[in-house]
Amino acid sequence: MYPQHETNPHFLPQPPYPQLQEQRPRLPPQGPRHPDGHFTQPSPRPHDTHHPHFQPPLQPRPSRHHLPQPVIPPKTRTHRKHGGEMPLPQLHQGGHHFGQHGDDPEQDPRSQQGQGQQRPSPLPVNTTRKARPVAWIIAAFCTLFWIIVIVAGLAVLIIYLVYRPRLPKFDISTATLNAAYLDTGYLLEADLTILANFTNPNKKMNVDFSYVIMDLYYESNLIARRYVEPFTAHRGQSIFEDIHMVTSQVRLPIAPSQGLTRQMNSGGVKFDVKGLFRARSNLGGALRYSYWLYTHCIITLTGPPSGVLISKKCTTKR
Repeated sequence: MYPQHETNPHFLPQPPYPQLQEQRPRLPPQGPRHPDGHFTQPSPRPHDTHHPHFQPPLQPRPSRHHLPQPVIPPKTRTHRKHGGEMPLPQLHQGGHHFGQHGDDPEQDPRSQQGQGQQRPSPLPVNTTRKARPVAWIIAAFCTLFWIIVIVAGLAVLIIYLVYRPRLPKFDISTATLNAAYLDTGYLLEADLTILANFTNPNKKMNVDFSYVIMDLYYESNLIARRYVEPFTAHRGQSIFEDIHMVTSQVRLPIAPSQGLTRQMNSGGVKFDVKGLFRARSNLGGALRYSYWLYTHCIITLTGPPSGVLISKKCTTKR
């Protein structure tokens, strides 16, 4: 019988897989041949570029779009560990550095623009501007103005402390109601004499009265007015002025007319005397100041024809 051979490739025995071994390319020996047939290895001169058989190592050709840039050492990053600082090692690969813009996205300014980061400027920017002459002029005027205000305030304070100025006073010493009656029931006829007293209480200055007007009222109705000639009241002096007030055919409303009739019958007639004065205080030399004074007196007299002053109340203010 003939031996049978397996023809099905799936049932054929498989040889064991050979171990993969690192196959290194075998280069033919270089160098001069020895007379006995062996090759000799020349002495290595890696940096001798003048040797006729020296071949420089192969390097990549520079690209047109990638120019060589200077090598920038990367920044040393530190981290804290148990209260101390430990520098991280610098990464450096032969001939290739991560500091270049083409490789490290963190150092690429174009990538930083996308992230919204800005590097601080190494030089301080001087934002101060030179002051304009107009600003200096305005500042000088403001300073001068405040100096004048302060000096004037001090002068007024000194004058007040030295002179102690006081307002003049107005008073009615006596008053006489010579006549008072109603014609046809509502037209007033009256004759009143007032002895006014103008007093200067200041002991170091004179007071000039340049404008004096006296008005006579009955229940807020103006019935007479009198102008007084200007005069001067010296230091601590009192000036008496005889003021004659005459009323002729002054129409009164019905209510005031009836009230005046009752007062004359009862023996107590009330009048209001109001005055307006223009006064000027002389401190000496060119030191003078003027002001307005207002006075108001309420007087009560007996009935005519010989009415005398019963009561009075006077106030004077600026």
